[in-house]
Amino acid sequence: MIIAVDGPAASGKGTIARALAAHYGIPHLDTGGLYRAVALSLRRAGGDPDNEGDALAATGFPDGLLADPELRAEETGVLASRLSAYPAVRAALLKRQRDFAHQQGGAVLDGRDIGTVIAPEADAKLYVIASPRVRAERRATEMTGQGQKADIDVMESEIAARDARDMGRDNAPLAQADDADLLDTSELTIDAAIQRAIALVDARLEGYPKG
Repeated sequence: MIIAVDGPAASGKGTIARALAAHYGIPHLDTGGLYRAVALSLRRAGGDPDNEGDALAATGFPDGLLADPELRAEETGVLASRLSAYPAVRAALLKRQRDFAHQQGGAVLDGRDIGTVIAPEADAKLYVIASPRVRAERRATEMTGQGQKADIDVMESEIAARDARDMGRDNAPLAQADDADLLDTSELTIDAAIQRAIALVDARLEGYPKG
């Protein structure tokens, strides 16, 4: 079975996707990490983010880069959002994501176009959202926990700008699939959001075995 979890940054989709993978006993892929790896690879190579050719060259990053802590840096995420707008970059990563989705036993993938582009045939789809303010507060908490400074107002503005960029791009924009269940985590605890997600997926799967 394939479970697609889409949504904007800091909506909780990654946490939910990992919990679903553990619950159903199948692999998980954070597809945003692929784009963050491209961004980090580009920056370390001194490439030009405004040059699609440089961005495409950065898609050849080694698998080990996916475990680099710098992938979670805010600036890496912002650059990844910019690079993800390039059709050549998305095409280069498309097969990698589809192969993961269609491995034997299935998988959970989270990102921004899983249910609409990567795996439109997914057995269950979630579109996870939260208000920009709540998402900014979550990011700020994460950053301060890592000893970094965070301005919630600035982060809220950056999140809104990133949403507009992700939703407005011509190639595979962030969007809720017609058959995806909406899950708003703004007022939910992590545990409550996970339980709600499991209930929604269970209703779609209708009898798939767990574990």
